[in-house]
Amino acid sequence: MIVGVLVEISNQNVDKVFDYKVPKELEDKIKIGIRVEVPFSKRTLEGFVLNIKNETDIDTKEVISVIDEEQVLTSELLELGKKLKEETLSTLISCYQVMLPKALKAKHNTNISKKYDTYYILNNKVDIKLSKSAEEIINLFKEKDKVKKEDIVKISRSSLNTLVKNNILKEVKHQHYRLKYNNDNISKKELTTDQLKVVEEVRKTNGYEIFLLHGVTGSGKTEVYMELIEDELKKGKTSIVLVPEISLTPQMVERFEKRFGDKIAALHSALSDGEKYDEYRRIIEGKAKIVIGARSAIFAPLKNIGIIIIDEEHSDTYKQENEPRYNAKDVAKIRGQMNNCKVLMGSATPSLESYARAQKGVYKLLTLQNRANGKSLPQITIVDMNEEMKYSKGHFSKKLIDEINDKLEKKEQVILLLNRRGYSSFITCKNCGYTFKCPNCDITLTYHKSSRTLRCHYCGYGTKVYEECPSCHEHSINDLGVGTEKVEEEIKKIFENARVLRMDTDTTSRKGMHEKMITSFKNHEYDILLGTQIVAKGLDFENVTLVGVINADTSLNIPDFRSSENTFSLLSQVSGRCGRSSKEGNVVLQTFNKDHYAIRYVKKHDYIGFYKEEMKVRQTLKYPPYYYICYLKVSGKDMNESGIEAQKIKKVLDKYLKNSTILGPSTMALFKINNIYRYSIIIKYKYENDLNDVLKRLQDHYKSNQRVRLDIDFNPVHL
Repeated sequence: MIVGVLVEISNQNVDKVFDYKVPKELEDKIKIGIRVEVPFSKRTLEGFVLNIKNETDIDTKEVISVIDEEQVLTSELLELGKKLKEETLSTLISCYQVMLPKALKAKHNTNISKKYDTYYILNNKVDIKLSKSAEEIINLFKEKDKVKKEDIVKISRSSLNTLVKNNILKEVKHQHYRLKYNNDNISKKELTTDQLKVVEEVRKTNGYEIFLLHGVTGSGKTEVYMELIEDELKKGKTSIVLVPEISLTPQMVERFEKRFGDKIAALHSALSDGEKYDEYRRIIEGKAKIVIGARSAIFAPLKNIGIIIIDEEHSDTYKQENEPRYNAKDVAKIRGQMNNCKVLMGSATPSLESYARAQKGVYKLLTLQNRANGKSLPQITIVDMNEEMKYSKGHFSKKLIDEINDKLEKKEQVILLLNRRGYSSFITCKNCGYTFKCPNCDITLTYHKSSRTLRCHYCGYGTKVYEECPSCHEHSINDLGVGTEKVEEEIKKIFENARVLRMDTDTTSRKGMHEKMITSFKNHEYDILLGTQIVAKGLDFENVTLVGVINADTSLNIPDFRSSENTFSLLSQVSGRCGRSSKEGNVVLQTFNKDHYAIRYVKKHDYIGFYKEEMKVRQTLKYPPYYYICYLKVSGKDMNESGIEAQKIKKVLDKYLKNSTILGPSTMALFKINNIYRYSIIIKYKYENDLNDVLKRLQDHYKSNQRVRLDIDFNPVHL
């Protein structure tokens, strides 16, 4: 027997299947989709078995061992990996590795064990005289078929061992999973008339179809999702639900658990390696029918999928920024076709590309225009900070301070959004203008007051804060800009009795902190929740009646063609966090740019108005959804060499891509990251039949180049 093995090295030069002989004693264990251990050059590596045949034309080495008893890559995932490789121009091994939890990746020395509970079972057939202690143990079995080892606390281990030795008790081990779900109090809500209309519209469809659900914040999209999933469960089918952030996963899991109990499984990066391994096995074994998680949950090894749901479909977190550069929405469509199932994407602010496709009839448009509680959307007040600066306290306008005080008096809660973490943007010298920059990257260091450190948020470099300027040696260090730590400090000074919870990447880095913070705020242990984008999406707190945005302009100033769309979406989403129950909500947006159309349309809750205005801009500038984009990054340690190679690539593209607009090469906004210099080339096209062939040839040319690297990204979410 000969097997074709794809080894664990993610390198274009070895991205192919290698043949190995299978020793006779291992032949019965071999299956396509399992991992095996094989010799490779002078190393021992793990790899996936992709094919089995009887003979080969070349001399081959032997498989050392078989790692898995059952497939870790199902036939569907094997096929999906090949499609992903073609669509993203990534290595095949990287496409398979991204699908699996750490314990199942082809990676040598990864060892995560299954967990077991030890139980004792009474052997009723044995009839001998028992000691008093033995009788005490036997009495435990009068009401139970089996007793857990940990429950027998008063009896010595030696007595237990004697009973096992005499065959009075049998010791058995039962596998258990690290995450537990509650099957008690399973309940469902009655759907509103609007929600029922949407559900009925989806029910009419059999087979593959893509739906876009445009539902305002608080319209009850999650209830629609659960109703449609229940439909599929009744047919014996499974479901995938994607959420954009791991911070949203606990809330979504909690809601689904109340409806479906232990039929659910969670897959996201906040789980431990052991928890991911257990959840993955529950899915493979068919014990979990509904998978909920962030981006990578789209690869869950479910069989017979009936529906794939993508919540907050506008979110850029569905796109993976490193190889393989896939978008979970695109993978969902591929799996939808492979399973002949429905794909439902929902958002209060759909991406322009999705809404344009819905307008063309490529997707079926569904709408929920009203909140499920019958309340109107919150009233939004725009505060012009150009006028307010003279009256404000720190970063808080008089209007926002008054509103917060009013809510605190009423024992209601407040969410404040600041789209930046850290204490301040950067540290500079008031005397000579010296700015503290990362030695590895072309960027200023961010000041974190709690740890008194300066950190680079790109390469991880950190250093202590100096009291003295390294350039002029004056004691004139000043912090500029604004970060969550600084705003938290201001809140505590202005609202002395308020209980403040800060939620950003720094405070939520420890395992379980997202869930802990959300629960504590929900239980009103805090009055004010201050956070970055984490607090803008999906969170549902009944007692939140005010949302304040410290600086609504931040994302407008980013040099990216999506900056207006991202700003409109972020502000609309965070506005929707208030007034979600019986209490009315209102929003205060502080801005230096009150006349920008993104701000104006947010105030009116007018997605359609924003869509029409932004589409004019996109058409004029030849950006999506009117044109596709392919983004090439050319990088290396030598600035000049990388620049020369980027120019060569540009000439090749100009020569062979006649139907495209080629922009660049230009230095990237962050030109130097971790001592690597980076250039970009942008390809804009509508139809370009030769694009993949040309890019593959370029990729082949540079795959052996140790000094200059070429990265290719189709339809990037950021430029």
